[in-house]
This record gives sequence, C-alpha cells and structure tokens, in this order.
Amino acid sequence: MNIHRFIEIRKAKGYSQSDLADGICTQATLSRFENNGQVPNLKILNKLCNRIDFPLSDLFPKVGVRYSEVVEKMNQAEFFLITSKYEKAHQLISSIAIDTIEDAQLLLRYHYLNGFIMIFQHQPIMDILFTFDQVLLEEETADTTIFRLLAHTGIGMVYSREGDLRKAEFYFNKVLEKIYNYPNNDMEDTWRVLNIVYNSGVFYSRIDEIEISDALLWHAVNICSDNHVTYYLAKAAIQLAKNAIIKNEPKEKILELIYDARAYSKVNRNEIALTELADLERSVLETI
Repeated sequence: MNIHRFIEIRKAKGYSQSDLADGICTQATLSRFENNGQVPNLKILNKLCNRIDFPLSDLFPKVGVRYSEVVEKMNQAEFFLITSKYEKAHQLISSIAIDTIEDAQLLLRYHYLNGFIMIFQHQPIMDILFTFDQVLLEEETADTTIFRLLAHTGIGMVYSREGDLRKAEFYFNKVLEKIYNYPNNDMEDTWRVLNIVYNSGVFYSRIDEIEISDALLWHAVNICSDNHVTYYLAKAAIQLAKNAIIKNEPKEKILELIYDARAYSKVNRNEIALTELADLERSVLETI
C-alpha cells in the first residue's frame, strides 16, 4: 500500500494529521495508518483520500498483469492457510505455474505457503525440508527475513511432527531470537508473525514448557487485539485451554477459555475449531 505517497499528498495540501482526521476519524486512527500501516475501514479511508483529492485506487500497489493472478491466488491461499482450509489452499498453490515466476519475493512466498500446506497435509518430511530449503538458501536480506523465520518455524513443526523434539527445539529457538523484535509493517506481516508465535506456543506446550507456551500464546492474543485481527484468537485460546488442562487449572477457567475460543470461531465461521472445542468441552464437563 502506497502510504508514503498518501503522506506526501497530505503534507503538500497543507493538512496536519489533526486537520485531515477532523470529522472523519480520530487522529490516533490516522496516525496508526500512516506510521504503522494499520488500515482503517474503507469508508474512513475513502473519506480521507477524498479530502486530499487522492484517488483511493492509488493507495494500492500496482502489480503487473503478468503476476496479478499469481498474487491473487497466493493471497487467497494464505487466507485459507490461516483459516485451516488446507485442501483449498493446496488447490490454489498447485494451480500456480512456478516456472513462470521470476520475482524473488513471490518465489519465497510460494515456497513458504507450499511448505506449510505440505505439513498440514502430512507430506513426507524430506519433501517438506526441500521446500523450505529453497527459502533458506536464498541470500539473506531485510526483505527475506520473515520468510526465513517462517521456514525455520515450518522445519521445527515438521521435526516435532516426526517426534524429533531436539531438532524441533533448535529451529524454534532460532525463531524466538528474532520474532519479538520483528516489525509488523502491514497486515500480511501481522498474519505471518502470528503464524510463527502461535505455532511456537503449540510446540512449547508439547515439550511441557507450559510457562513459555502461555507467554507466546498471550503474546499472540495481544497482537490480535492491537491489530484488530481475529483469525488466530480462536487457535490461541484453544491451546491456552489445553495448557490450562495440563496445569490442572480450575474447570471454570478452562471453560471460560473454551467459550472465548468458541465465540472467536463463530465470528470466523471456523467449523474445524468449533468441532474441536465441542470435544474439548465435553471432555472437561465429563470430569466434573
């Protein structure tokens, strides 16, 4: 999103943030948009653009016709990955002709998405590692950092799946050295950071490091709250409920986490999460 151009036009027109926001939104909303890339709803955004005679369409990045369909497929596949619709994500990624992509960032995104989809579809470990290696073997730059962190997370997840917890912890530790300080420049970055933090929380619960797991999961909840993102709230709350069961927390606390997760899942229409929560609630109530 071309936020820098938006700011340039605002200043050229002589508007301060307070002047531009007046009657449309709070100055804080405008500041979060300009400084942190947190996009307000489109009605507010359109009014702000109209006030400075800046076409709303000019805010959005211009993607060449050659890659526009590929980017759209990746956007949808990433959303399906977030919402646990792995088969739909797989169908989209499989329809992309990778040999036609020359853009380095798009290739990294393709391999990251493909690797995670392969994990959830229980593909062979060597195939998954090869996919993530295609991210890690690229030159390390600021633009590749998030994809490298995602690749390390994915490798940790697949080693955990295979029961090699020592190797898995090695990769998750590499991720945690950097993820807390990674800047969320836009919503896509926020989704990817949440992916990493949530799956790290799941892993540390598996190795009985519940305190670390809880800290990561509450960090995920806070990221969701700060950025008005709901898709990982249900997942984090479900794992927090599982952690509470492991810690023999009071059943009222466990059920509260389950009910919170159910509310988030209903908002997102996440049927997979709702089914899991029904089973989890039943198991808790049966012990009362």
